[in-house]
Amino acid sequence: MDMTRIHFNEKSRTFHLWNDQISYIMKVAKSGHLAQLYFGRRVREREDYDHLLEARRRSVAVTAMDEDPDLSLEHIRQEYPVYGTGDMRMPALAVCLPDGSGLLDLKYKDHRIEKGKKKPEGLPATYVERDEEACTLIVRLADDLAGIEVELHYTIFADVPAIARHAVISCAAGRARVDQAMSLSLDLPDMDFDMVELTGAWSRERHVKTRPLQEGVQGIYSLRGCSGHNFNPFLALKRKNCDEYQGEIYGFSLIYSGNFMARADVDAYHTTRVMLGIHPQNFSWELEAGASFTTPEAVMVYSDQGQNGMSQAYHRLYGLRLARGKYRDRVRPILVNNWEATYFDFDEEKLLALAREGKELGIELFVLDDGWFRNRNDDRGGLGDWEIDHKKLPGGLKGFGEKLDKLGLSFGLWIEPEMVNAGTKLFEEHPEWVLHQPGRRASQGRHQYVLDYSCPDVVEYIYDKLTAALDGSRVSYIKWDMNRSMSEAFSCTTGSEGQGSVMHRYILGVYRLYEKLIRRYPDILFESCASGGGRFDPGMLYYAPQCWTSDDTDAAERIKIQYGTSFVYPISSMGAHVSAVPNHQMNRITPLSTRGNVACFGAFGYELNLNRLTDEEKEAVKEQIRFVKTYRKVLQFGAFYRLKSPFEGNEAIWMTVSEDRKLALVGYYRMLQEINAPYRRVRLAGLDPDCLYHVSGLEIDCYGDELMNAGLIASDSSCGEVGDGDGDFVSRIYILEAVEQTGGAK
Repeated sequence: MDMTRIHFNEKSRTFHLWNDQISYIMKVAKSGHLAQLYFGRRVREREDYDHLLEARRRSVAVTAMDEDPDLSLEHIRQEYPVYGTGDMRMPALAVCLPDGSGLLDLKYKDHRIEKGKKKPEGLPATYVERDEEACTLIVRLADDLAGIEVELHYTIFADVPAIARHAVISCAAGRARVDQAMSLSLDLPDMDFDMVELTGAWSRERHVKTRPLQEGVQGIYSLRGCSGHNFNPFLALKRKNCDEYQGEIYGFSLIYSGNFMARADVDAYHTTRVMLGIHPQNFSWELEAGASFTTPEAVMVYSDQGQNGMSQAYHRLYGLRLARGKYRDRVRPILVNNWEATYFDFDEEKLLALAREGKELGIELFVLDDGWFRNRNDDRGGLGDWEIDHKKLPGGLKGFGEKLDKLGLSFGLWIEPEMVNAGTKLFEEHPEWVLHQPGRRASQGRHQYVLDYSCPDVVEYIYDKLTAALDGSRVSYIKWDMNRSMSEAFSCTTGSEGQGSVMHRYILGVYRLYEKLIRRYPDILFESCASGGGRFDPGMLYYAPQCWTSDDTDAAERIKIQYGTSFVYPISSMGAHVSAVPNHQMNRITPLSTRGNVACFGAFGYELNLNRLTDEEKEAVKEQIRFVKTYRKVLQFGAFYRLKSPFEGNEAIWMTVSEDRKLALVGYYRMLQEINAPYRRVRLAGLDPDCLYHVSGLEIDCYGDELMNAGLIASDSSCGEVGDGDGDFVSRIYILEAVEQTGGAK
């Protein structure tokens, strides 16, 4: 790679990071502080950009240096601001020094430019497979009086309009306590944005919410010990004219699974400060001399191709250079999970009957969910001991796996390794391994307590228990669940000085256990889960290339959930299943075809009792499975386009396009039946304008430019007298294939 992708002009002391799509420019100001000049569409390289550094004398401002009374830290855009030496806004870094002072004045010390990208130790992060894929700038700031140094890491990727950032804070001498350390701080020159966030709750995760920026603070957060159902560690700022395909948008995503904060702070002069990182509430980190603290990685994306342009950048980067392992680039196996079919009430024969039916229908993977270990006939016992229940599985996991293998099915297994029930051996023998403060009532959630993963001994104990169960079992898939938020986050194995680090160390322990299991079982496909989508974040994607998107499997609700999830996460990461009706969460009845047409845009499977299906339903399931096997590569890994939002009306439309643009699938969904409605058409995206496509369903041939400009006709019986119309919750999938290829229809 040409190292001029990151260029430092020694005369003007300006840094310019660029690729073909974006530029990021900053400079060392006269005062020695690092100032932000520009982030956006690629601009030409030049000797200096000093005209972009805006500084004016303002009343009551505190100046940064006597020689330049116009330069105030309160009124310039900064890269990593601190509080107390002129900037009156919220800081990126806050420390407490041995004398009780929190004052810092970070100034440029030096920098280095490196090929490729190095991984932050102990944390999930984006990566490269060849040095040519990226270039990294490391700028060192220091406060010599305080003995504090900060390394700011910036990686710009060759082919994605994205920059990955993190900070490393170190103490040169003495001691210090870090009370706040953001992964990213970015000052933008105006406030003319709408803020986009993904918000919700259990069973309605990642709904798209948009609001205009105002003076003051607006943001999202989690204090649940995990990223949570309520807010996702992501926000975007988009211009007022930005839609799915045009206009400027900035995306900010945190590769972390614990407590986080994401906020946009607009000052009285309409500068917008975006900050993203670990939430400072209940956080502190003690630094000894020579020690350092590394923040999680944040990824910022710029697109002038609208929301879809931003999303596709995240899809490419997270799908190919965050997810890892054997299944990163492989289509995912079609599975059946026994949970909603049996819950805890099963024995081996009941499971095998379900498995045999699944095999007949074309299923590839059987997943044994909760209840396979001793004292686990409800959710009140068994967690933590991980002893196989031989009454339910006479031959254990090994014997059951062998029987599945003879049927021609792979074996998947559910675990929840971060929790413990009262009454288990683990709970009784090691009460100090449960997060709680002695003498204070410990809260339960789903009849369980949280293990102290900040303690390495706990991680090792659970690792030994799980490997004892898994070794020789033929398990090729693990669903890793986490079913409660964290409370009473006090570690009995840590002294008073370390309590502020417990929640962060907990997440590091989770990452460590994932890494140990992945190294031992490199062929296992991990799927993360947290009561559905309670920990669907980029940190988890580094270890598990797919996540159970939501416990809510109702097709109509899943359209919204999967639509919102697609703002950041690749389609291959979304666990999406067909479940029974009435739906177990919504009590709603939707057609089997629509349940399949929603779930096929994800890691596809079934969550129902296959033996209770009618013969007609079984034939429909066989056809769904044949369809997914035929098209799952483009469904899971194609370029994804959102065409119509379920949050804005009665319809939702999306599509995916193969890399060579010879195949595309369009998903059309209408919630409620209409009568005498207007004609319907939708403009498609991502096609080859010069390619002639056969459109199944309509059985017509159209060129790509027609479909993208004139649109695909989606009118049906609702556009007139309904008669024998489709009814509520109708869906269709249009298959577009280049005419030189054989056509197909669903």
